[in-house]
Amino acid sequence: MPCEGCMERDNKSTDATMEFLLLGFSELLCLRVLLFLIFLIIHLVTLAGNMMIFMAVVMEPSRPPMLFFLCQLSIIELCYTLVIVPKALLSLIVVDGSTISFIGCATQMYFFVALGGAECFLLAAMSYDRYVAICQPLHYVAVMSEELCLRLAVACCLGGFAVALGLTVAVFRLPFCHSHRINHFFCDVPAMLHLACTQSYTPELPLLAACVLLLVLPLLLILTSYVCIAVALLHVTSTGRGKAFSTCISHLAITFLHYGCATFMYIRPKSSYSPARDKMVSLVYTNITPLLYPLIYSLKNKEIRGAFRKMLRRKKIAQLN
Repeated sequence: MPCEGCMERDNKSTDATMEFLLLGFSELLCLRVLLFLIFLIIHLVTLAGNMMIFMAVVMEPSRPPMLFFLCQLSIIELCYTLVIVPKALLSLIVVDGSTISFIGCATQMYFFVALGGAECFLLAAMSYDRYVAICQPLHYVAVMSEELCLRLAVACCLGGFAVALGLTVAVFRLPFCHSHRINHFFCDVPAMLHLACTQSYTPELPLLAACVLLLVLPLLLILTSYVCIAVALLHVTSTGRGKAFSTCISHLAITFLHYGCATFMYIRPKSSYSPARDKMVSLVYTNITPLLYPLIYSLKNKEIRGAFRKMLRRKKIAQLN
């Protein structure tokens, strides 16, 4: 049954000229300036870190598959933060919240889901890379060819963007209530579903299907890869086991971060929605984790550290010349 104050499908609730009001952090008046400065610094550091990884990989003449996937991950993170963070920073400046058009809100949700989904598929591709490197080391070069890596990269993007299109269309076909006030700092899926004027669980079905495709299936592939890796490492000496496992630490850390936050945010019923809690989790999910990704790979991944050293060496030689 639709709730009171809903708009019908043929009136302004579906008009592309309508606007939503993003309330953002309007309840945190005292901390507004401090939060703005903190997240502006985090945003700039995140952009710089991912740009450094991108440039280091691009300048590397011979790029192994893991560096190729890291380059794609950095591009996704750059786009991901640019889609969400500027609007979040704006919501900290504007006292009464910031407006966003119907098309703008749908576009923001689409790219947010698409880039997040592409990252899920990319993490699965990276786990397959680790599986081949550890379980089939003699065939690694032949299996993980440049052509296969390129196909996997394209498939990850196409998969994320295709699922995001279906979810975005399903969400924005719902009738929305008169207020159009989104208690969030961007057009997130749970916030939009909470705004929809319907008491049934039918609108949650597209989100559930998207979660299965973008979260559950890639996670099962990742777990399968690591189960095979664990079985293979049982037959290796303790020294070799430690070296092999060290190549997986950074990928595992990022996987736990990404899937932990995403699972908490999206795999749950609509009745458990809490705007204040969701905004805080989303802050971590959209600001802190993209900052941690380049730090984790810079500290833990031998190949990316080598690429950084080569880039700095080339820069120093260029300055001397």
